[in-house]
This record gives sequence, structure tokens and C-alpha cells, in this order.
Amino acid sequence: MFEPYAPEPYSDFSDPVAGAAFEAAVAAVQARLGEPAGPVVAGEPVATDSTIESRDPAMPSRVVGVVATADGELAGRALDAAWDAFRGWSALTALERARHGVLLAELMRRDKYELAALQCFEAGKNWAEAEADVCEALDFAAYYAREAVRLAEPVRVTHFRGEENESHVIPIGAGVVIPPWNFPLAILTGMTLGPVMAGNTVVLKPASTTPMIGAAFMRLVEEAGFPPGVINFLPGPGGEIGDVLVDDPRTRFINFTGSKEVGLRIAERSARVAPGQVWLKRAYMEMGGKDALIVDETADVDAAAADAVRSAYGFQGQKCSACSRLILVSEIHDAVLERVVERAGALEVGPPSENHPVGPVISAAQHAMILSEIEAGRGEAELAAGGAAIDRDGGYYIEPTVFTGVQPDARLAQHEIFGPVLSVIEARDFDHALEIANATEYGLTGGLYSRDRSRIERARAEFHVGNLYINRKITGALVGVQPFGGFKMSGSNAKAGGPDYLRLFMEMKTVAERWIT
Repeated sequence: MFEPYAPEPYSDFSDPVAGAAFEAAVAAVQARLGEPAGPVVAGEPVATDSTIESRDPAMPSRVVGVVATADGELAGRALDAAWDAFRGWSALTALERARHGVLLAELMRRDKYELAALQCFEAGKNWAEAEADVCEALDFAAYYAREAVRLAEPVRVTHFRGEENESHVIPIGAGVVIPPWNFPLAILTGMTLGPVMAGNTVVLKPASTTPMIGAAFMRLVEEAGFPPGVINFLPGPGGEIGDVLVDDPRTRFINFTGSKEVGLRIAERSARVAPGQVWLKRAYMEMGGKDALIVDETADVDAAAADAVRSAYGFQGQKCSACSRLILVSEIHDAVLERVVERAGALEVGPPSENHPVGPVISAAQHAMILSEIEAGRGEAELAAGGAAIDRDGGYYIEPTVFTGVQPDARLAQHEIFGPVLSVIEARDFDHALEIANATEYGLTGGLYSRDRSRIERARAEFHVGNLYINRKITGALVGVQPFGGFKMSGSNAKAGGPDYLRLFMEMKTVAERWIT
């Protein structure tokens, strides 16, 4: 049996040995940039007539890879392949399936720095953010493999005299996985391996801005010995192949992480019963956040400011868990704000491959959208820091930005910007701060900095978020340690990395046999 699960430790890149090893990985990956990739259906690569170029957001003239894209016809073939593979894959024991997941985790551990270096170029993550993404991915594979073995045990039921009664959970079929670009290996792996370790098969449609990381994942899937068709890979435009996969009556489940707008559209489409469909599709939508960190007058203001900046600008604020609202009780408002502005202004911005603290946002479209939100924000609040684009190699850079004097109902305080923009809101007292924190349509992450035990306990009970962090940063949930998923319009609260996640993709069967006397 496998050794007990524990999260993968992070590297200390101030160690010259680790730093040199990562620099070597960056050089090795850079030498391979521009390689081709494409769909994989039933274990075989598929050539198509259309392609997309994946480009480095830090230097858009640099091509990371050329990716052949799928169409609606190939999407149908991929579903056929997934259902063909389901018969054999679901018939294996949980332990047999889990061995593939554990091996996949080991392969990711072997290639950790090169997988992370690829994210520097394709996703715009610096060394620490990129390695953390890979660590989370291998944690998902290792953790879900072990959870599948646990769930294979019969469900405990009450004895009834004269009968043998048994309940157990079984996989449900072939489904669709649509992960986001911001954690292009971690979330992709978790969303895929959860259903697959439970005995299902999938069609995986990666984000169009990070397809090469998905292609690297598929190479490791093959090396780990997953049977052909268990995981099928379909890069391409979401509006074309995504709708085909969601609408198909053969699709048993949809597992989505992304924007609220797209998630609501998928939820609506998946609720329709198409001709020939013999089940209600299960659909899990993990969407956005407008996450708040409260700091009260009892807090360590230096620690609070440091963690607010880490939470707001890590990976350029492109995390659904990022701190986008900093709610400060009046008594310490000016002191914390001064420290936040100072720290934000000191952050160096530059290429992720050179390990700058802040890199580019993901795309030209995202860059333009964030700048337009900053411009609109100037009419709502005072710009205290940043707010401008940075011209470097044509990259999509934006200064770490701080708005102050933000009203709780302003767009800056309600709309998810998904970039390096922090809105600072002043509260009269702790009660008012908690009221402001809860007054959004989202409920993903939140935090409190306080030394007051009664307030900490109130936040535990009344701060309405799926993941609440006390006296620490509000990003960085660990698989198996802090199951992740939110409330309200943040999504389905599927709790990725938790003990219930695989159960979402299974159904319970009960068998009762009356004994012959």
C-alpha cells in the first residue's frame, strides 16, 4: 500500500543549489520553445488544419508553442473514446487505478522544475508561484489516488436481521473537464484526476492561453500508463468545442473552473435534457471571488500589511482567492495603508523567468480590461499607488495598484477585476468591517488579522466564505489540508482537495439480499 499522503514541500530558491537547478530548467525549457502540440484522442495524437500560437505574456513576440486545435466533430469522437475506455477503466479495482495516479505524482516530482519553468514562459508565473502550482498538481494526484482507495470500502449501513445489505459508491461515466488558465497545471490536474481516480473517464479542454502546459500533462499521463481514452485532450476555442461537449447527451458531468459569466452559461446549458439523454448531468461550477482581508485595531499592523500585499499581488492578483478588498478599522487605517502602499511600490516588476516578484498579466485582452477598470476606478476612489501599464518587451505588465477611499458598494469593491488591483475600504469598527466583507455576491476566501479572541470566533461563525484565514495570507490552500471552494456566486463549494471531492463524481448503489431459510 502507499505511504501516507503529505503535501509536497516548496524549494528555497535563496539556496544556491536550488536556484542554479531552476535556472538550468529555465534554460532547458527556453531551448524547446515553439514545439508543436495538439489533441490526443484514445491515446493517439490527432492532426488538424487549425492552430493557435501560445505566446509568452512577458514577451508576446516569443512563441511558446504551436497547438493544433479541435472542432465539434473531434469533440464527438473524444466522447466516444471516453465511453469506450470507461468500461475497462471502471472495472479495475480502486487500487489498480490509484497506482497510475501515484505514479503520475512521482513523474511530476521528477520533472518539477521543468514543469514550473514552462509556466514562467506560458503563464507568467515567477519561480515560487510556478513551483507551487506544480506542487499542488502532484499533491492532487497523490491525494486523490489514496482517497479513491478509501472510498472503495463498503459504506457503513445498519444491520437488518434476515438480510445482507450493502451500499457502495461507483463511478458515473464520461464527463467534461474545463480548467482555467491561472493554475494551468494544478487545477487542470485536480479537476481531471478527481473524476478519473473515482473510475470515470474525461474529455479535457485546456484553457486556450496555456495549452502547452496541458500538453506536458498529457505526456506524463501517457508515461504513467493510463489506458488510452481515459483522459482525452482537446485544445481549442471554448465557444465551439465547449458548447458541443456540454450539450452532448452522452456527457455525464461537467467540471468547470473559470469566470462567473461562463460558469452560469454552462450551468444553464447543462441543466437542459437533450433528446436521448437518460440522466441529469452533474455540473460543478467553481467561479470567482471578491475576497476581503479585515484588519482590526488589535492586529500586528506590519504582519497584516505584508500579508495583504502577498495576497493581493502574488501572481499579479490573478487568483480567485486573491485579496482584492482590504477592510481597515478606522483606528489603524492610516498606519496599515501607509505600509501597504510602501510595500506595493517596492515590488519589482519584470520577466517571470528572471524571478521578479510581479510579472505580466496573462493576455492582451486581460491587460486592456484591467487598465479600463483602473481608469474607471479613478472616478470612484483615490489612486494611492500604481495604476499604469509598464512598457517592457511588449509584455502585459501593470503596476501593482492601490485605491483608497473605496466605498463598499462601488464597482471597485464589488466587481472581480482579476489583476493587481487592491481596494482599501475604511470601516468604523469590527462589526462594520464584517458587514462590508459579507456584502458581495461572492464568498470564496476571506481573512481576519486580530488578536481579539472573541472577534476571531465571530469571524469563524459569521464571515461567510468557504475558506477563512486568520492572521495569515488568504491565498495558498494546501491539498488535503484546506479543502478549497466557496459560497454564493463563487460556485458549487465542491471543496477541491478535500475528502468529499471524489464522491461528487460517484453514485451509491445499495444491494439487499433476503437470506433463504
